[in-house]
Amino acid sequence: MTPILYSFRRCPYAIRARMAIAYASINLEIREVSLANKPAEMLAISPKGTVPVLQLSDRVVDESLEIIDWALGQSDPEGWLALECQTEQLALIEENDNPFKDGLDKYKYWDRFPEQSQQVYRRYAEKFISSLELRLQQNTYLFGAKICMADIAIFPFIRQFAFVDKAWFDQSSYPSVQRWLNEFLQSDLFNQVMQKRAIWQSLDTADQ
Repeated sequence: MTPILYSFRRCPYAIRARMAIAYASINLEIREVSLANKPAEMLAISPKGTVPVLQLSDRVVDESLEIIDWALGQSDPEGWLALECQTEQLALIEENDNPFKDGLDKYKYWDRFPEQSQQVYRRYAEKFISSLELRLQQNTYLFGAKICMADIAIFPFIRQFAFVDKAWFDQSSYPSVQRWLNEFLQSDLFNQVMQKRAIWQSLDTADQ
């Protein structure tokens, strides 16, 4: 069977999975879903109901990093896995996916967390941005002169952070992060995976 990817265009987890799949030139069916009305077909294979979900002939992969690993295992023409620093990459991605993501969510949806102001939540998230700034002052990408898995895994979340208040971010003291972010935002790969798709409907739903 042709692999199927259940996705949501703006979700950072889904963006990084789609970028790895597109980079690896893997042919599959992308099903854009509504998170407010998730298709039964997706919930049947992944009851937790989050995207992305990759349906293969022999298994279901519903963690974005595992989808990236699967895609790069098929094809990795520019060496994104960068095995010589894989442990360090995974540690940085872990920091992105947990403490930074927590701060990002509170910064973006600060009205849901009235314990602190939006600015306080932003300062919390900035700790990670500052660490990336130091890295990117030394190198073009997070782990050197070449793109690696960590860049792709982290970029969509920094994009989300930047666009909470783009005017503030553009004048912030993170010029190296701004350069790095803009390179990905302007890349053919990112623009390819961000093409708008109609919400997928099952045949049963479409016939109603």
